Amino acid sequence: MTRLAGTYQNGSIKLDKEYLSEKTVKVIVTFLEPDEPESEKGFSFDGFSFAKSQEVLKNYSGSLSDTLIEERRSEI
Repeated sequence: MTRLAGTYQNGSIKLDKEYLSEKTVKVIVTFLEPDEPESEKGFSFDGFSFAKSQEVLKNYSGSLSDTLIEERRSEI
């Protein structure tokens, strides 16, 4: 038995390594959890801009690190 990893996308499976066989070989395909779990609270980098972020935060006087840590702890 040989184990190979690969990726499934749009109805096709692409193996990470080539597997050559002159005979017909039966396979078992197991779908693992997605690499990036989908979440309603997820963050997307689409449209992200450091310049926009700096503009939004220009009047922020608190600690961004402390705020982020507090936000993460409240989600646990």
